[in-house]
Amino acid sequence: MELDTRSATSEPASPLKSPGEEKIEVISELSSSDWQSRDSGFFERGIKTLLSIRKSRRSLKTEKGKEDSGTWNAKRLLQTLRSYEENKPTICNSMEKIGEICEPIEAKPLSVMEINELIQKRQLLQAFASIKLMEDETISERDSEKYRDNPQELVRKSKDVDLLYNSITNAIKSIVEETLEDPTLQHTMLTSMVTLIALEEAAHSSTDSAARPGSDLLGRPRKWREQWREAVNESARKRVLKAPMASREQETWLDFHLHFLQEHLREDLLKIKSSVKKCYPEEYQVCDTYVGAFHNAIASHLQELSQGPLDFHELYTLLNWVANTYHSEFFLGHPELKPEVKTENLSLLLTPADWDKLKNDYIASAKEKIKSCFGNILRLEVTEKWEKEVHVEEEENLYHTSVSFDIQTIIGEHVKSSGAISGGLETKMLELCMAELLEFIPRFEQEFMAWSSAQDSPSFVPHLVAYINSFHELVSGLETVFKVNTEELQKILAALTRNFTNIFLTKLRTKTQPLLKKILSKSWILATERPDSLASAVSQFSEHLQHMREPQGQDLLHEVHKYVVKEYVTQIIKPRWKMNRDTRQQVSRKMSQEAAIIHNALIDQGSKADWLLPVIYHIANIIGEKKKDKIKAYVKELCQDYPDIRKEHILAILALRVLGRTRRAAILRQVCQAQKSSNRGKGSALFAEIDVPVICSCF
Repeated sequence: MELDTRSATSEPASPLKSPGEEKIEVISELSSSDWQSRDSGFFERGIKTLLSIRKSRRSLKTEKGKEDSGTWNAKRLLQTLRSYEENKPTICNSMEKIGEICEPIEAKPLSVMEINELIQKRQLLQAFASIKLMEDETISERDSEKYRDNPQELVRKSKDVDLLYNSITNAIKSIVEETLEDPTLQHTMLTSMVTLIALEEAAHSSTDSAARPGSDLLGRPRKWREQWREAVNESARKRVLKAPMASREQETWLDFHLHFLQEHLREDLLKIKSSVKKCYPEEYQVCDTYVGAFHNAIASHLQELSQGPLDFHELYTLLNWVANTYHSEFFLGHPELKPEVKTENLSLLLTPADWDKLKNDYIASAKEKIKSCFGNILRLEVTEKWEKEVHVEEEENLYHTSVSFDIQTIIGEHVKSSGAISGGLETKMLELCMAELLEFIPRFEQEFMAWSSAQDSPSFVPHLVAYINSFHELVSGLETVFKVNTEELQKILAALTRNFTNIFLTKLRTKTQPLLKKILSKSWILATERPDSLASAVSQFSEHLQHMREPQGQDLLHEVHKYVVKEYVTQIIKPRWKMNRDTRQQVSRKMSQEAAIIHNALIDQGSKADWLLPVIYHIANIIGEKKKDKIKAYVKELCQDYPDIRKEHILAILALRVLGRTRRAAILRQVCQAQKSSNRGKGSALFAEIDVPVICSCF
């Protein structure tokens, strides 16, 4: 509705409360240097408007009857200004000028348009005095039933008053908004606004809050202090939303947004503390009001941000900002904001439900992040080490790889950052990392075995040794640093070690089988092959085991030693062509020579399997012995050293000699008696793993 431009008059009501109540402080707009320096004619016109009285006989009689009813009159306003003069000597000259011009002036009322112009010029005290004059006149005319025959006129004038008051309300909101927007704070404007609010509260302090028919809000409190608070809240909301936000396609858009938010809002709070606060009475609690407004605006903004799609980094950024930055010295806890800015009584920035959702989303997003980090470790091992056949590093005589360190670093960083947010989140992150690790180890194993099967790389064994060492370090590190239960991890790593051992032995078998199959062949007997060729092939694998952490290195070296001896014996007892005495002598010497070379090579590399040495010597003696009666003694020694030997094994060995049925039967009886009296020791099983040639099954 447009404001009516016709004028209205009334006697202004007093800004004072009833006798005995606190006086209202009238400040700033009347006492500022701007006021004092303005043209005297303009100043007098403003004061005349503020104190305008219509001296008609009718209005004098009416107002005398209402002097104690809460409406303004010139004498009570003059008393207020004179009381203010006594308390504020710095503006004494202005007060004297008011006293000089107040009583003899017969002020003229302003039209709606003129009042509106005052509001637009932010001359709000003058505008308020004129509106109150118009309001009092309208109330007086309503009470005298002047508009009984023309109620529409009363409605029109009431609406004019209401719209003018609303215009002042909007001006108050604008002033509050400009308080932080304008880099140069207008102190006089704020103090005038505070004075205006106080005058309005005093002017409407004793009026009935209930609206009367046809008069709308005439005489009712305008609640400008509440409007001020709402304006502060709206100003804070706009300041928060004003923080720039880059495109979400940029990786650090949220970091930048939150950093800008905290920097600029902190500057706003510093301005409020140092400049704005002094313009308000203590009862306004300006700092607390603004802090609460900013807090609520930020909470609403963050709640909206948390509902959108956020990746792992963005979720952590938001969680960390709420948990660690918001109350820190970088924002609300900044030393320059103390002690005025208090955060003890602030509500939670996010509701428990939103906070829990944010943490759950973070953990869910972390699952893929951790999986990706572990995957990067594997990718780098493949591309930078396996494919390039880079030799592994060596530390303290042990092959070393960074896999364990990299895994613990990834876990440590994520657990530490989560712990900075909350202890519960730290626990969940550690559990997640361990779960992902249990999935990663088998994946790593499969990739390594696939690569080793496809490539005959000389770096295979060094890498295998380094990984077994590294995973052992991993278990120890996780137990020491993170205090986690590694039982499941140890089971997985035990299976990995077995699988690595099997593929190691498979490759060893591939390398040695061509040499083993030549044993007792004519070329082997004729010594065209180097006597140390088998030992050299084995050493290419076994020499790296001395760089493996104990006890895994010793266990695998024992497996290698046992494998070579077992396969050697297996080749010897296979059925072959019959050998004459000279050939048997030559075979015996060759076997003894190779047995010594193989045994010494493995012992030099750290093997402790001395119990494997005699077996080849015993068989060599049986093959090369000239006297048949001594064969029985050699067989007896063989059975004593290796109690798991069976009759079929002995028959296969004796088949290398041309012995009659009776002699072989006698030897077997002796073997049976020796086995009955022997104590089969643990770890001495050798022949139990050697298959017996089929041809020897029928005797």
